[in-house]
Amino acid sequence: MIDYSFSFKKYFFFFFILFFSITSAQKKFTVVLDAGHGGSDHGANRNYSETGTLREKDVTLAIVLKLGRMLEKNKDFKIIYTRKIDEFPSLTDRTTLANRSKADLFVSVHCNASTKTAPYGTETFVQGPDQNKTNLEVAKAENDVIFLDERDREMFASYDPKSPESLIALKIQQSKYLESSLLFGSFVEGNFVKKDKRYSRGVKQQNLHVLRLNAMPSVLIETGFISNYDDAMYLASEKGQTEIAESIYDAITNYKKAIDRNATAAPKVEPVPEEKPLKNDFRILLMSSPSKYNSGDPALKGLNYVLPIKENGLYKYYYGTTNMASVRDNNLKTARDAGFKNATSISFIPNQKLGIGYYTLEIAVSPQKLSSNSAVLNTLKNVNRVKENGSFYYTYGKFSSLEEAVKEQKDIELKGVKNTVIQKVLK
Repeated sequence: MIDYSFSFKKYFFFFFILFFSITSAQKKFTVVLDAGHGGSDHGANRNYSETGTLREKDVTLAIVLKLGRMLEKNKDFKIIYTRKIDEFPSLTDRTTLANRSKADLFVSVHCNASTKTAPYGTETFVQGPDQNKTNLEVAKAENDVIFLDERDREMFASYDPKSPESLIALKIQQSKYLESSLLFGSFVEGNFVKKDKRYSRGVKQQNLHVLRLNAMPSVLIETGFISNYDDAMYLASEKGQTEIAESIYDAITNYKKAIDRNATAAPKVEPVPEEKPLKNDFRILLMSSPSKYNSGDPALKGLNYVLPIKENGLYKYYYGTTNMASVRDNNLKTARDAGFKNATSISFIPNQKLGIGYYTLEIAVSPQKLSSNSAVLNTLKNVNRVKENGSFYYTYGKFSSLEEAVKEQKDIELKGVKNTVIQKVLK
């Protein structure tokens, strides 16, 4: 009897520990709550006699804290805040926090504003390439925050919302999260209408910096117009903030249920084989021209990373370089979308040395001789000068491979000699 009792207790304890371990190991649904703006960035603000100065950063924080407390009571959720006080996390901080947390959903709460007092209502934005002019004003207002933080300037320096390659990159990066983001957005706006009896301006796609680097479904919710009196009074009230928080909470729980149902019903997907590098590098030939175009010239149609190579008197303009087939194909599509309809991919053997001839750097072309005091001639030694068709061509160095020429081109650019062109000389 004693042995039996001991055995029963032992196995009961073992199964209790096992059950507790399995339950604890189940991943909670992680939600990142982002109260828009904060600190020195007040966001939209208006002064009303009833409220004094109503600031977006205060309204968004109040709503997020209410929403967070609701979610924290549900054991299925793990809540992460980008801020819980009046401070300004950079956009880099916000997206990095979400990505490192492997979050399942990113919810950024904001308030809208207009130069006119008439517009009112809610709207929810998801990341997308839509360029509707009305929505673009919202994007500009939120993207202006990018200039408030030094790290953001570094992170987003190469991002140009007008650049074709930036828009193509956005499409690729966010496409797999778009459907889920739209689903959640529809839950949010549906609740605002059905539960809170408010006017919804819909779910829209837009290029917003705070969403574009998130590796998860993400939305930016505009909870109302601070510039509209009725909306502003609702946003400032305890009742309005609570109703908004409850509607978003209900949307999050319904979204999780929908995701869980899909995960249960979805068939297993075979992993996609890892892409292997190609033997050769590929550049996209945009055009050949007798004219030399510097970086930023309108002739390049907004494309960056363009390498001109002069050959037989023509300047050939190559866009991008990669040894991955998928990137090559995307670069080609980007070039054609930008307007280079005859663009084609050209194969380059890495570090191939020219059997006959060499590469050199064309550093200047002038109808007159450069002065001996010119910055170029004072910076570089052993510059070669040739006169052809009434112009003086100045070249520098001899290199056996394209890679060597590119490296030297970058080195002398650091010395201040810019807008050089690699020239291929065959002899």
